[in-house]
Amino acid sequence: MAMLPSEQTPDHRSAVLFELFMHSVADYAIYLLDADGRVISWNPGAERIKGYSQDEILGRHFSVFYTEADVADGKPAAELLVAAEMGSHEDEGWRVRRDGSRFWANTVITALRDEQGGLVGFGKVTRDLTERRKTLEERTERRQAFAHLVRAQETERRRIAWDVHDDSIQSMIAVSMRLQMLAAQRRDPALMQLDEAIQGAIRRLRILVAQLRPPALNDEDLVASVRDYLDEVVAGWGLDCTLRHDLAVTPPPDLVVTAFRILQEALVNVRKHANARTVVVSLTGRDGGLLVKIADDGDGLKPDGENAHETLSGEHIGMASMRERAEAAQGWFRISSRPGEGTSVTFWIPLGPPGPART
Repeated sequence: MAMLPSEQTPDHRSAVLFELFMHSVADYAIYLLDADGRVISWNPGAERIKGYSQDEILGRHFSVFYTEADVADGKPAAELLVAAEMGSHEDEGWRVRRDGSRFWANTVITALRDEQGGLVGFGKVTRDLTERRKTLEERTERRQAFAHLVRAQETERRRIAWDVHDDSIQSMIAVSMRLQMLAAQRRDPALMQLDEAIQGAIRRLRILVAQLRPPALNDEDLVASVRDYLDEVVAGWGLDCTLRHDLAVTPPPDLVVTAFRILQEALVNVRKHANARTVVVSLTGRDGGLLVKIADDGDGLKPDGENAHETLSGEHIGMASMRERAEAAQGWFRISSRPGEGTSVTFWIPLGPPGPART
């Protein structure tokens, strides 16, 4: 005759509740082993994850869940030994289902002892992390592909910059010198005007070279690159520049280049369109990524909607390029503006493995 709930002892109620818990959890494999490693209990989560029914697995050694290589290396016995000595053992690695397929698992083995301290068995909890591992691998692959793309783009920019500087500009300088000599000999104003046009083209090409590969860009140090660009280039546009930064880690080179290129485009837009006197650039670590904001005090842009604070939806090529760079790095990009009160460009890109902080 079953005892009424009021007649059950606290220990008995705890055992009943634990049993109910064990059999209600489907996302974790929770089971018990005897002191030799044989399975003595099995919950629905274990059946779902590992593929064995309770009748099939009870009494079998838990080494059936390990790969042949791990069994040959004595890994199952070693994990029980560590758990017995240390109280518990945690591991991540490949495990094997009943059908022979492998899955990536996180396992925790806990030693169970009686009141006298004698080892009576082990409790084991297994989580199937295959999908999480797959997601991480896909994210890593995307990151590697992005880094490769950034390197390829910068290599091509550098090559074009060198070609323009060493070939086109040098050839035009030679032509300009020849025109100056002819103009001086013939006193021909038309030749002088032609030389002035060539000199103007040379200046524009030099600006192009500087944009393709800015001397300030150091892909190992974002803060230094931005500071140098503001001091050497932006200040020369007549803008009062302020840099604020609070970075605890150094972004990897591909993200340094990406952030710098977006920031560079934003500052060029300030020069061309904002009619601004000051610009403030801030670099901040936020939510596991790099948050960058470029704010000017210029004329501002007219939003498409009635709300003056809303993000602008109409984008020219420069804005689209900035957005594409940020989103290619798995980040986001926003522009907000109020007429007469300036424009703010803000973007965030996730950081990779942290590097040492730079001062």
